[in-house]
Amino acid sequence: MLYACGMNLKHLNRRDFLRSSALGSLASIMDVQAIGQIYPFALGVASGSPTHDSVVLWTRIQGANQTLIAEAQVSVRWEMAHDEAFKQLVQKGKTTADALLGHSVHVEVQNLLPDRWYFYRFMVGNAISPVGRTRTFAKAGSTVNHLRLAYASCQRWEAGYFSAYKHMLADQPDVVLFLGDYIYEYPGNPVSAIRTPSSTSSFGFVLTLDDYRARYAQYRTDPDLQTMHAACPWLMTWDDHEVQNDYAGLIGGDSGAADVFSNPKDFALRRGAAYQAYYENMPIRASTLMQGLANLRALNTGAEMRIYQRVDVGQLASLYMLDTRQYRDRQACSKDGKYGASLVNPEQCPNWLDPKRTLLGARQEAWLEAQFVKAKQRGQTWNVMAQSTLFGLRDNKPGVGQSFFNDGWDGYPQARTKLTDALQKHAVANPVMLGGDVHENWVGHIKADYAQTPAAQNSKPIGVEFCGTSITSPAGSSAIARTAERLAENPHFVYADATQRGYGLMEFTPQQLITNLRVVDDVRQPNSQVSTSAKFVVQAGKSLIERAG
Repeated sequence: MLYACGMNLKHLNRRDFLRSSALGSLASIMDVQAIGQIYPFALGVASGSPTHDSVVLWTRIQGANQTLIAEAQVSVRWEMAHDEAFKQLVQKGKTTADALLGHSVHVEVQNLLPDRWYFYRFMVGNAISPVGRTRTFAKAGSTVNHLRLAYASCQRWEAGYFSAYKHMLADQPDVVLFLGDYIYEYPGNPVSAIRTPSSTSSFGFVLTLDDYRARYAQYRTDPDLQTMHAACPWLMTWDDHEVQNDYAGLIGGDSGAADVFSNPKDFALRRGAAYQAYYENMPIRASTLMQGLANLRALNTGAEMRIYQRVDVGQLASLYMLDTRQYRDRQACSKDGKYGASLVNPEQCPNWLDPKRTLLGARQEAWLEAQFVKAKQRGQTWNVMAQSTLFGLRDNKPGVGQSFFNDGWDGYPQARTKLTDALQKHAVANPVMLGGDVHENWVGHIKADYAQTPAAQNSKPIGVEFCGTSITSPAGSSAIARTAERLAENPHFVYADATQRGYGLMEFTPQQLITNLRVVDDVRQPNSQVSTSAKFVVQAGKSLIERAG
């Protein structure tokens, strides 16, 4: 945050910065005036989409307590420097925060030095934003000996406090990968809610552009989330709750209650509004808006917002951010013919094995395979695929018969096989799959064949998977009670836990990957402590998970 109390900026190192950035600077905020009496940076700052020479700087001009800015356009100045005192400026400029984009700011800073940390800030009038810290990655071909990566997902406001980010901050990652469900579109549950979500619609659900903007603004006021955004760059993908529970492409899902957006035309409009709000509130590039805002919000076209991408970290790793929602086919054989997710017996689902059904969509599948074709030439040690859900097969019915969740990869088995076939065909080095969605930690091996036969189960893994728990969203009581049974039923997984909330912390080197599952004691407490529930090691070249703690 802004530094006060005579802190010596000249000698502030990285750890000091991360510690001090968690402290509010209310005195400084009270001393400034901009846009009347409104301090315009109540939602903080963020950075993302880092490359070897570029990064996106983000803020959104809005006051505290959901105070909106009346001006159609606000002039915003920005600075980037090598030092937190901004004595060694690197670049500076001016931009405009426009009401048409929710007064959001996306500055794409170019021509930066590779593998370098920077500081940045914004100014409106005489108001100065919190100070953020960001970085570039190493240039392709460069030797990189270490990358510390945190991954997280599923942060439901009313389910608890985002205290996990307080501890993630202390872990000092180089980058955060967020894997979906940044917001939830539900109304709050008055019985169990720890905090009350925003509500601007009479239905209680988030439905319109204003609703989505308000919900993001509320989430952005969480002090731990805000501080973590300011500490390092983030890479983003989404799941369903950024729009509607269990939606599939242009087909609406099931939020548990009827709403006014129930037909395909209306859902396309809702999805467009949700996508625009996502862009406004995330540190992502303007190029994600493939056809502009007008087409994104067209009544029946559902124009694309492309968020999948590859980001390289020197010779150490390629990070593939994948989109499992926008292009998928409808879930197969949902209960009672409804939309959305269900547990399905594949023997009773005629189109379960239809090879035409896709989760990533044909264009994204082709793009990903093209990346795999060139992966060997690029030569990165690790190939990390970050997406929103559990990848490996998980049979939920112990014993005879099978039961699969049709909203994840299990519901698209041919699409999963197509991906694992591509990994093998192109001999992709050290595949690592990251996921979220299920509110449980699952750790296991990626297999070419998940069949429950001795030959398949004993076959050599082709990669490893770490599907993370949630920041706050709870697992179901049935999942908690039956975790041990499900783990035994699916022996390609080596670890599972549904009781704890938190994030994952990964240390990549040319020799190995170390993953720590970091969990908080109680999300209902804002100052909850953290611990490591399990630790795993994967040696480069082996795709074999070893328990280390």
